[in-house]
Amino acid sequence: MSPASLALLSCSNSNVEMMRALATVVMSLEPEDQQRLLSAALAEPLIHQLASPFSPWSTWLMLGGRGAGKTFAGARWITWNALAYPSQALIGPTLHDVREVMIEGPSGLKAMGGPAYRPRWEASRRRLVWPNGAVAYAFSAEDPESLRGPQFHAAWADEFCAWPKPAETLAMLRFGLRLGEDPRLVVTTTPKPHRALKTLMAEPGVALTRAGTSANAGNLAPAFLRTLASLYGGTRLAAQELDGVVVETDGGLFRAEDLARCRAARPARLDRVVVAVDPPATATGDACGIVVVGRRDDRAFVLADETARGLSPAGWAGRAVAAARAWTADALVAEANQGGDMVRSVLAQADPPCRVKLVRASLGKRARAEPVAALYEQGRVLHCGAFVALEEELMALGSGDLEHSPDRADALVWAVSELMLGEVRRPRLRAL
Repeated sequence: MSPASLALLSCSNSNVEMMRALATVVMSLEPEDQQRLLSAALAEPLIHQLASPFSPWSTWLMLGGRGAGKTFAGARWITWNALAYPSQALIGPTLHDVREVMIEGPSGLKAMGGPAYRPRWEASRRRLVWPNGAVAYAFSAEDPESLRGPQFHAAWADEFCAWPKPAETLAMLRFGLRLGEDPRLVVTTTPKPHRALKTLMAEPGVALTRAGTSANAGNLAPAFLRTLASLYGGTRLAAQELDGVVVETDGGLFRAEDLARCRAARPARLDRVVVAVDPPATATGDACGIVVVGRRDDRAFVLADETARGLSPAGWAGRAVAAARAWTADALVAEANQGGDMVRSVLAQADPPCRVKLVRASLGKRARAEPVAALYEQGRVLHCGAFVALEEELMALGSGDLEHSPDRADALVWAVSELMLGEVRRPRLRAL
């Protein structure tokens, strides 16, 4: 990389400290070593494997299936940080996992950087040392107390859902992330329906990316995906282990099998389109669920999920109205249990292109969702796209383990109910 290229790269980053250190390290190497190092640490990876150091996040959470490239992504990010920051942390389910997977595995840290920048493992001190003196210390999630005392610029936490004490260990780790101007944490894991993971996903400042195993198919054995798909395709196990979806296992109304087979192209013509809105209870709390659904004959088609968090009433109303215009909806269906006529007023101020219909919940979430779940089981609700966050909330309905309001799922239930269950068809009787 030329000095001009490095200067251009440094201009795009607010973290001048990192870029100056990067330039110093790279420019001290021979040209061929520069290329090897930068290819490993700076080259554009698959989009789901890139957590840009220029982005405003404090925690990057990557949910991925088996073989999706989670280890590669975490190792690449740590290698980047080692160019500038002297102290980092590596946390795995056990110390054995840290060494065999995160450090010495085929996609681990020792495989990054090439000969010119390959770190060495000091087993007696449980640490990895790079040629420039940067150090990454290894910790086991089995021992949260071992994280008391040390401090770091950055950390990589792998297979979070396999940690024995995830919440306690994560808290201890974060207390140690106190060096530099912008300490950051990367968490890579195959998801499981654990409370600690759901809490982490809902935290402010968390950048969430997802990766199914198929996204990394080019780096896997050709028969791997084919064999697993034939054995487990369409099951909850496949959704969790291959697609990286948080799958509820107990009491859920919506089955992974039904959601896996509900994909379809958008029809050329729709009989009706509605935008359903599940307003947040507070201005800074839950998200505002906004889901667009259309109907063609006896089937409903989920068209878009415009759910957003952290918006003011005017903000979410404007977003819902924009969706109604974009999809030429004939109705905005909004839950009025929280806010009542205020919901209608806020939507009216955003100048909706269609009528606003307020609906009120007289039944619990599970009871409202049961008829919609039956429609999914019958194959009468289809998704025109991949709506992973929405599908996770659907599978969580009825499980009794909801940490946060299922805003997307609630909005979808209102939309499908309006289109498919709103009109009760009675038989016609004719007098003789």
